[in-house]
Order: sequence, then structure tokens, then C-alpha cells
Amino acid sequence: MFDKKHVSLGIAPIGWCNDDMPELGAENTFRQIVSEMALAGFTGCEIGNKYPSDPQELKKELDLRGMRIASRWFSSFLITKSLAENEDAFKKELDFLSAVGADRINVSEQSYSIQGKTDVPVLDDKKHIMNEDEWKLLAEGLDHLGKIAADRGFKLCFHHHMGTVVQTAAETDKLMQMTDPSYVFLCYDTGHFTFAGEDPLLMLEKYADRVGHVHLKDMRLSVVEQVRKDHMSFLDAVRNGSFTVPGDGDVEFGPIFSLLSKAGYKGWLLVEAEQDPAKANPLEYAVKARRYIAEQTGL
Repeated sequence: MFDKKHVSLGIAPIGWCNDDMPELGAENTFRQIVSEMALAGFTGCEIGNKYPSDPQELKKELDLRGMRIASRWFSSFLITKSLAENEDAFKKELDFLSAVGADRINVSEQSYSIQGKTDVPVLDDKKHIMNEDEWKLLAEGLDHLGKIAADRGFKLCFHHHMGTVVQTAAETDKLMQMTDPSYVFLCYDTGHFTFAGEDPLLMLEKYADRVGHVHLKDMRLSVVEQVRKDHMSFLDAVRNGSFTVPGDGDVEFGPIFSLLSKAGYKGWLLVEAEQDPAKANPLEYAVKARRYIAEQTGL
């Protein structure tokens, strides 16, 4: 289905340790995390809070395990901070990622985000809605950062995300329409579209040619309904098991894999399923995800 020369499999450390809730997986060390990733059969990963801050040390540890860095989350504040501040922080991230051999960077606009607020329900329409001036700031800022990334051989991949200013299909549509396809790509996330009540396959049909990075996460829709009913925050939704690895929830991945393949997608398929490692053994779920992806794609 996929060309193994152009599509690689990775997994995020968020199943082992959580940046927003560091108490989850506090007992898991960096070396344990990346060793278990490799043991499960993955060749790449993103970066978590347990990872070395020295890129050379990080690269050495990954090289020992036959792994590499696929990408990294970058929090932009394009509608609340100056472009110069955003650019400075962005360039520092590119320096780090260049040093470890990556060529993708995942950008999420975190101005007014409620994803980390434990007292704000994620499904109660409490998130910030941008006005036209803010949309213009965001789009022009992303184009600016995207050109910087492109000039250095990177793809800026925008991560739509629950609780942020770009969560829904309509918001994603507007962002894609307002940004330059040469500089701004989509970090396509099956879980976040599903969580938002959108059809991930329909979104992929619209933007298959703009996808620069793929996050594979499954959803337990019965838990999502409980999140809505009990007015839970995003972080409480994570704790309660809204997300899981591909093949363990309600997302239909077969058509998604097929469409990505037909579109000639090149890049990473990266499992990113934040769970409480005390409830979902990270290695066990990584192995489960790897087997499922192999069955579905032949990779």
C-alpha cells in the first residue's frame, strides 16, 4: 500500500510521559521510553519532556536504537505575541531539529488555548473564537514561519487541536484557504478531528495534498460522550481514556490509509495516543498499534 522508501512509522512518547501532566508516567525514564519504542518496531518518534536537551546526546541515544526524530511540537502565539518573538523561538526549534536530522515541525496556535485548563470543559463551546483580525495575524504569521522552515528544508505542519483556536472542520478549512500551500501544511490528526465531531476521512479527502505529517490516534467514543455529559476538561478526557492507539477504538483507519496511499503521501505515520500509562501499559499498546498498522498497510 505504502512505499517503504517514502513512508516511515513512528510513535510519540505521550503514551509513556505527558508534557501537560508530568505526573503521568513520571516513573518512566527516557532510555526506557525509546528502548520500548524500538522494541515495538518503530523507527522514529517525537520529543517529550524526558528527552535530553542536548541534541547530540539525543541523536546518539536514538542512533543506538535505530531510531530518529520525526518532528516536534511548537507552540506559536501569533495572535497574542509579536511576530519577532514567535520567529525567534521558532528558529531555535529548527536549530534543534536540524541537529537531530528532522525535517518536520508541528505548529499549534496556543493563544487562548483551553487544552491545559483543568477547570474548563473541552466540549462546552468555551474555546476562543477568532475575529478576522486574529485570523489575518495567524495566517500571515504561519506563512512567514513556513517560509523560514521551507528555506531550511522543513515543512511547517499545522496541528489542529481540541481546545485551541483551530479545532473544527470549518476552522481548519479557513486556515487552509488563508495560508500558502507552499509554506503551510497540515498535521493531520485522526483523533482530534474525531473528538471535535468531524469526519477525519472527509477532511483527508479535502486536504490530502496538503498533509505534511500524520498523527494516528484512535478514539473511544463512549468515553467522549461521557466527557460531554460530565463536562470534563481536555486533560480529564485524556486521563479517562478518550484516546487510544489505532485499532483499539472507533476510528475506521482502513479508508484513511487507502486514501493516504492513493494520494502518494510521503513522510511519517506517527502513533500519538496520549493515555495514562498506569492504565494502559505503554509497551503493550505500542506493540498493539504496530501490529495493527502492519496488518492494515503492510508496513
